[in-house]
Amino acid sequence: MLDKIILASKSKVRKEILDKNNIKSIVVPSNVDEDIVKISLLKEKASPEIISKNLAELKANKVSLKKTNEIVLGADSVIDLEGELISKPKTREEALTILNKLNGKSHLLISSVCLSKNGSMIWNYTDKATLTMKSFSFEELTSYLSNIPDETLYAYNVYQIEGEGRNLFASIKGDEDTIMGLPVKKIKEYIGSL
Repeated sequence: MLDKIILASKSKVRKEILDKNNIKSIVVPSNVDEDIVKISLLKEKASPEIISKNLAELKANKVSLKKTNEIVLGADSVIDLEGELISKPKTREEALTILNKLNGKSHLLISSVCLSKNGSMIWNYTDKATLTMKSFSFEELTSYLSNIPDETLYAYNVYQIEGEGRNLFASIKGDEDTIMGLPVKKIKEYIGSL
């Protein structure tokens, strides 16, 4: 059995999910410039799912090159709105624009994970959840955003499913851990086989 993994992510939520599932982990951020990768892949007409998979692998491989013989976990989550990639907001204005786009529609939340060792992927998995947002007025969305602290807003995309964000949705179909960024059940299955 594996005694620990390295998490190539600064995400507090991903670390909490691993801790809650008794997977010992050490955080070593990959510091991959996601924007450059996304722009390049979008030019090649890559789907949001392919972008998510590539970023998870890139993060895991980058850290695993430095951490010899260690198992490194990379992860990435994106929103796919009818084929359009939606990334985490960098400003409150961007967050409001995203919420307006999602307003009253269904979208996919895609979470990809990759385990790497010595710079190469040894396992990967992608899971999807379908979320359907209720319809809100511009004022209601503005009010919702005004109640979310910056740290929460920029860390959890535009909705925090385990908090107030749940109230934005008419329906949620999929694994809660996937929606929060880490399909941990499959990770546990794979790690258990090592």
